[in-house]
Amino acid sequence: MQITLLGTGTSSGVPMIGCTCAVCRSVDFRDKRLRSSVHLAVDGRSIVIDTGPDFRQQMLRLSLERLDAVVFTHEHKDHTAGLDEVRAFNFRQQEEIPIYARGRVLNQLRNEFAYVFADKKYPGVPSIRTHEINNEPFEIAGVRIIPIEVMHHRLPVFGFRVHNFTYLTDLNYISDAELEKVYGTQVLVLDALQRNDHISHFTLEQAVALVERIRPELTFFTHISHKMGLHHEVEKELPHNIRLGYDGLQLSL
Repeated sequence: MQITLLGTGTSSGVPMIGCTCAVCRSVDFRDKRLRSSVHLAVDGRSIVIDTGPDFRQQMLRLSLERLDAVVFTHEHKDHTAGLDEVRAFNFRQQEEIPIYARGRVLNQLRNEFAYVFADKKYPGVPSIRTHEINNEPFEIAGVRIIPIEVMHHRLPVFGFRVHNFTYLTDLNYISDAELEKVYGTQVLVLDALQRNDHISHFTLEQAVALVERIRPELTFFTHISHKMGLHHEVEKELPHNIRLGYDGLQLSL
């Protein structure tokens, strides 16, 4: 399995519009963060988790030629707004793109992208096939995926485990029962927004504390705000097995 962090930024991205802080002015490529998403090349399949506003740019940067499925964590715009861009894969592959999400998220997508689901479709709109998932393992063309339900303030959100990789974004709480699904993970990608308390995201300190409970071999933080600080400075503070993720980072398992 090859894992590519397509984006590691929070909903506003980094740099943030109109901001002149040191992070937003940084020339370090690791401080330039598109909205959070990940690509998995696993068992011969190409799977993307979340299609945020930067999806087109992320696909071009990765030079991705095939997409077998999209899986959604939740319905917030920074995770769904780029859904229209899957039509490029429709044109190339001459087939529908399957999307997987819980029922509430599919309903939100039907509202926001009504033209995609219309009875009489305008030529060239995305062609997708919906699959409703719940908090039970499911398969995408033979790839087993385990949902992990976490809380994003009061909103239930899915993280996902695929083999020995776990992706948990947009959360500030996970129950002990759901945490059981994460133990044994080799590589963990985990939400860590900023240093100060936040209503719906882990802080840096909270994320580190959770990693110490899970004890994966390697952890990368994601959904990072410009308030976190400069990439190279924050990394100096972290334990040897915890790093800040950055856009374009690739890992092989």
